Amino acid sequence: MNKKIIIVGLVASIAMAMMEMVYEGLYGVGFWSAPIFIAATVLRDLQTIAIPVGFSLVPVVLGMMGHMMNSVVLSFAFLALFGKFLTSRGKATVVGALYGLAVFFVMWFALLPFIDPVMLKLNPVVFALSHMMWGAVLGSMVARNSKK
Repeated sequence: MNKKIIIVGLVASIAMAMMEMVYEGLYGVGFWSAPIFIAATVLRDLQTIAIPVGFSLVPVVLGMMGHMMNSVVLSFAFLALFGKFLTSRGKATVVGALYGLAVFFVMWFALLPFIDPVMLKLNPVVFALSHMMWGAVLGSMVARNSKK
């Protein structure tokens, strides 16, 4: 199951990233803003980056790596917390979406203001919905993979 949950975490992270990046690209913050803002956790000069955010290879790669790594870690946590309760795909999808929303609230209000405040330039509603999308994909795929 370890290999499967890694793949599930990566797939869910891509679904979330695409939703967030398309919105931010269409509404002026910049298509590459989310991964670059994630990279700003490590590359502190990016905390003052101008909007709209353009493409920059190293921050984009670093940000996507951080995003995917966090997704995999949180996917293992999801499975450990809720795995035995996910008896149907529908239930797993809803539980996953709620888990994603809980992750959003912890990130937005408890972590980001201190470790990566530039992330707060993202639209909070879309960021919350993106986390719910991540959780829904995660739950749906965990339920599907647990039957095998």
